[in-house]
Amino acid sequence: MSLRSNLASALLLLAALTVLTGLGYPLLLTAVAQLAFPHQAGGSLLMDASGRVRGSELIGQSFTSPRYFHPRPSAAGEGGYDPLASGGSNLAPTNQRWLTLVAQRTAQYRQENALSPGQAVPADAVTASGSGLDPDISLENALLQVPRVARARGVPQARLRNLVLQHARGRQLWILGEPRVNVVELNSALDRLGG
Repeated sequence: MSLRSNLASALLLLAALTVLTGLGYPLLLTAVAQLAFPHQAGGSLLMDASGRVRGSELIGQSFTSPRYFHPRPSAAGEGGYDPLASGGSNLAPTNQRWLTLVAQRTAQYRQENALSPGQAVPADAVTASGSGLDPDISLENALLQVPRVARARGVPQARLRNLVLQHARGRQLWILGEPRVNVVELNSALDRLGG
């Protein structure tokens, strides 16, 4: 009798906790998030002028045309920028394959942006982030790309430099990280600018 009573109580408690923690709590959090932070709860989606989704401000995308600012390299998935395969390359800084890859990316970056052989290349221009999906590049990286994008679009460099500075974000909490620019947002603004 005691075993049957305990089993019934345990099953009742299991059902109640399943409903409470498996349905009630997630629904409550979703409702609060939708009310308090609708943009973030909806995926931080970026829309173009016609209302089409261009992407998310939280996930990097591949831009390869000279008409756009290029993001940092991605190691997520076969072709990179795959949100279902988020992750880094896991190659150590002393790994010969990694060193070769960084050297190739550095040469390509210098060539694309018409930099001199001795000019410094920002680290985020040639190395992937830990997730492989970082949507931001350093302000330095964005400003080095201004002449290339200006040439490709036929837009004055000063106008593009101002656009980059308008989209620049400072350090988090005034001390963490470096000034940065969200590439997806910047390229969306660039399309609205024209050229």
